[in-house]
Amino acid sequence: MKELLEVIAKNLVEHPEQVQVSEKEGERAWILELKVAPEDMGKVIGKQGRIAKAIRTVVKAAAIHEDKKIIVEIVQ
Repeated sequence: MKELLEVIAKNLVEHPEQVQVSEKEGERAWILELKVAPEDMGKVIGKQGRIAKAIRTVVKAAAIHEDKKIIVEIVQ
């Protein structure tokens, strides 16, 4: 899942070298934290959060095949 999120994010932003994805284990799910350059935040979030919602949907759908629960957080 980490690699999938990284590929999606790198294709959206102007500075793909600054994309970082970290993985943490939460109480009930895995948490993937996505960090991008400050000027790329708008591209990852999108208008009214539509792109961020789409990213979360794709990652969650891929996680279903592995019987995992994934939470995607976009942080600065």
